[in-house]
Amino acid sequence: MTVTADQAAWFSQTFSAMVANCDKAVLGKEHVIRLALTCMLSEGHLLLEDFPGTGKTQLARAISGTVQGTNSRIQFTPDLLPSDVTGVTIYDPGTKVFEFHKGPIFATIVLADEINRASPKTQSALLEVMEEAKVTVDGVRHEVGAPFMVIATQNPIEQAGTYRLPEAQLDRFLMKTSLGYPDHDATVRVLRDAKTRDRTKALEPVVTSSVVIDMAELADEVHVDDAILDYVSRIAEETRRHVSVRLGLSVRGCLAFVRCAKTWAISQGRDHVVPDDIKLLASPVLNHRLLVTAEAAFAGITVEQVIAQILAEVAPPTERLAS
Repeated sequence: MTVTADQAAWFSQTFSAMVANCDKAVLGKEHVIRLALTCMLSEGHLLLEDFPGTGKTQLARAISGTVQGTNSRIQFTPDLLPSDVTGVTIYDPGTKVFEFHKGPIFATIVLADEINRASPKTQSALLEVMEEAKVTVDGVRHEVGAPFMVIATQNPIEQAGTYRLPEAQLDRFLMKTSLGYPDHDATVRVLRDAKTRDRTKALEPVVTSSVVIDMAELADEVHVDDAILDYVSRIAEETRRHVSVRLGLSVRGCLAFVRCAKTWAISQGRDHVVPDDIKLLASPVLNHRLLVTAEAAFAGITVEQVIAQILAEVAPPTERLAS
């Protein structure tokens, strides 16, 4: 199956309508909204690392309000148990059978707030659901449904009482990004409407869950030339041998790169991926998957700087072929 021009145009128009709807609640952050929706339509999960009060919860609610589905919020704390996330089986004396009571993970959009405050055991329970889209309780598997997306947040400045996410778990997030503080104009708009406590309450759904599934399937069919795949592979190889990097891009990371690039390309109305898609998505796809060495960190070298250097050194297909 190949994506037709009409299908690409429909996808792009629908995607833009979803972005515009979310932008009513999360002001001045169109690019981050586009990344988050790209993540959802690539059937992945998003990690937001940002300062308190920048709108992380609003973004999750805006997406769930845009998609006709359910949303839930799990506040992660050190005493949170895996069953508090997945659900629990309870014996009913009346019927004399065990009944499964679903946890908050059974929702279309799940906001896992301050994920690094929970114990590793609870983190693992969440990450298992993210990977399998299923919950196993007392030997019985329960599907969470589709679409399903976890938006996890962690605070970069409050590290007391936190459990750092291991690299293997970070790799399961399709993207990592941050909202950041709004610009001056957006801040003024927020303050002007200070009486509105929650802008997401006024949002009307733009698409149904079935449309999201159709869009995800359509994005899978976007063409990726072998030259683009070679480009992604060379970027990955360079991350593994870079002098400042001690953990490079995994094969799972390469697959995430391609999946995101397909969705981003069709959201722009194209039926194929171009090198600029790879460059634009490099930071959100790579910055939580790479680890710099202790020496590089001590010298002040950041992952973002390494990514920028690698993109500058690895020539994209057009430049390489032209030379």
